[in-house]
Amino acid sequence: MSERIRHYFAGGNTAYGFHSLYESNLEGLKKLFILKGGPGTGKSTLMKHIASVFEDQGYTLQLLHCSSDHESLDGIIINELRVGMVDGTAPHIIEPKLPGAVEQYVNLGEAWDAEALAGKKDEIEWLTEQISLSFQNAYESFAQALKIHDEWEAIFIDRMDFGKADALKDELIHMLFGDQRKERIADVRHRFLGAATPSGAIDYVPNLTADVERRYFIKGRPGSGKSTMLKAIGAEAEQRGYDVEIYHCGFDPNSLDMVIVRDLGFAIFDSTSPHEYFPDRDGDEIVDVYERCIEAGTDEDYRTDIEHVAKRYRRKMDEATAHLAKAKKRHDELEALYVKAMDFTKVKEIEDSLVGIIQEMAMS
Repeated sequence: MSERIRHYFAGGNTAYGFHSLYESNLEGLKKLFILKGGPGTGKSTLMKHIASVFEDQGYTLQLLHCSSDHESLDGIIINELRVGMVDGTAPHIIEPKLPGAVEQYVNLGEAWDAEALAGKKDEIEWLTEQISLSFQNAYESFAQALKIHDEWEAIFIDRMDFGKADALKDELIHMLFGDQRKERIADVRHRFLGAATPSGAIDYVPNLTADVERRYFIKGRPGSGKSTMLKAIGAEAEQRGYDVEIYHCGFDPNSLDMVIVRDLGFAIFDSTSPHEYFPDRDGDEIVDVYERCIEAGTDEDYRTDIEHVAKRYRRKMDEATAHLAKAKKRHDELEALYVKAMDFTKVKEIEDSLVGIIQEMAMS
């Protein structure tokens, strides 16, 4: 992956249902094109093509991946031009704040054969209902998995030294920031580094941290305070006036998985399953919360309980993933119906028009 392109998710399939962070990432754009149209109308392909055009011209981009199919895009942002494009259909419906002045609708439905789709009305309706049901089942399974995860956390919370945890947090803040601060309002962006997808957990940690000088890999256990520590570091960066990227947990969006402050050259992240990484270059360092803050021997003393709760948790997560896979299968079938009814020469005309508009903006 090119270092000029950053990959992440702005929406996720979570234990609380679909959770959107799109608004945080679309703030401050001069122009936002909101794509409308059904499944299979070419929204993701159009955005990929446009992203490729402007990457070839040397621009840096952000690619917002779809949590229900990580190989598809839900949005792109061309950084230098402050131009974005986003799939504005459910579940990430985007409401314009300054319609016309900033946001502009692009209707790919202009390229479909409405009569052909009307003939498939019953099939489209059934597939849409099945997709909705599969997502509902997935979210219920994730919610049950979260309750089990809370049991897992409780084991370690009971054996945690919160005084040592606070001391570690203060130590990290001093190490990361020292006495440095900026007299400015920080730009804070909330994102997901990964997502629960039909293919399982997918993350973009290597891409997001590729050009970061120092990476801190937090190791620990559920309930060992990793997220709380990351929240404190993110808040410190904002308070000191540093732009900060805050990456939420794709399973529980109330928890954090990573904080990046590029001006200070650091990323610190929860490096445990399902996004487990290990140091592999200069500037990488492990922060072991278990070793520093949890009573020695906890893993051994509670081995049976931990193994039992871990199996129950994994079973529910696998169940949720199976529901997401079923939703994708039905979605692929729904897309196929729309693809047959589309005139993609018209979609290409729309794409070329959008490229032209953006290039005019670049020259103005």
